[in-house]
Amino acid sequence: MTDPNPVPPSLLVVAAFSRHADALTWGRERLEALYGPVSLASPPYPFHHTRYYEATMGTELRKQFLGFAKLVSSDCLPDVKRQCQALEKELAGQARFPEPRPLNLDPGLLQLGKFLLASTKDQGHRIYLRDGIFAEVTLRFQGGEFVPWPWTYADYREPVLHEFLKELRGVYRLQLAKLQIAGNPD
Repeated sequence: MTDPNPVPPSLLVVAAFSRHADALTWGRERLEALYGPVSLASPPYPFHHTRYYEATMGTELRKQFLGFAKLVSSDCLPDVKRQCQALEKELAGQARFPEPRPLNLDPGLLQLGKFLLASTKDQGHRIYLRDGIFAEVTLRFQGGEFVPWPWTYADYREPVLHEFLKELRGVYRLQLAKLQIAGNPD
């Protein structure tokens, strides 16, 4: 029988979207207060992949990905998801914006071989973690590229996101090398 190997830390990534630039800024500032500085941020880009959020968030949504400098424990996803939900509720409670949900924060973890997202919704491809939070492998890293699965959301299929995650993965690899943690060379 083989003993379990230590699990390397992960790189925290949060997808933030809103139609309000100041809500995105507020979210980033609050996340940095919790998780430390952002090492790499994507430019905000139009989120046009679904109308699902229009009723609570309005139209002309912009999405931005934030990759944090400090590595996190690979079992932190339930805690981070709950903290993101609390931040969303805090901003909504301030009634600074006309929408009931002015900001959406979706946390995920970048690892060398995959990108995971947290969810509160169960599906056949999601694994229950704890506290009502599930995880899914949204993208896999194969042949030097991020590759979607059949269940991957449309916005996570975008080449601009894959390029951002590849750049962030390079940063993450360097961090792991400094910690002398071996990983998948792919």
